[in-house]
Amino acid sequence: MGVSVERLRSINKKLKRKIEEKNSSSDNNLFTIDVASITNESNISSSNTNLINNIPKNLASAIEISEKSDPVRLENLIRMLELYKKLEIAKKAPDLEKIFMYKAMNISGVGLKEEDFGEIREGKYVQIIAITYEPDKNGKKKAKNISLGYFGKAETLELKFKNEIIEFVLRWRYEKAFQNLKHYRVLLSRLS
Repeated sequence: MGVSVERLRSINKKLKRKIEEKNSSSDNNLFTIDVASITNESNISSSNTNLINNIPKNLASAIEISEKSDPVRLENLIRMLELYKKLEIAKKAPDLEKIFMYKAMNISGVGLKEEDFGEIREGKYVQIIAITYEPDKNGKKKAKNISLGYFGKAETLELKFKNEIIEFVLRWRYEKAFQNLKHYRVLLSRLS
């Protein structure tokens, strides 16, 4: 189970306080700290339950997430869903639970590589492109691009809106990475 950065900072502060208390006491013998007393597992579980309640049940079921999922993953999904609505992706991809069936996602008209990240490509149109592989008439897999959203000329986009388009694609990729990790965990568990 993952723990958020804020939670780790809180735990670290409590741990430092306990160490300082122990060091300031007259007895400098070795000591132990009850980790349960500083982590408070019920708060983490409660927080995840609140997060999972913001994710549609059909999507949670389709991508196999629960209260035990990493809170970072849950927060990422919630923000991605907000952008899904705001960018009106549902017009082209109404089945939310199928949004992760795509193999990849990209943006035309805006750079996503390290060297041109966020830069617009003048004269180009901005679209979110989902990529899937389907068999052609000979049964060979071919890449198929599907537009999930068309947003007009790159140079006419407001900065905030352009950043939300980029954020949606990056958050989709982030969730896809979580799904790929699960796939590899399952494969590795089969080796034991």
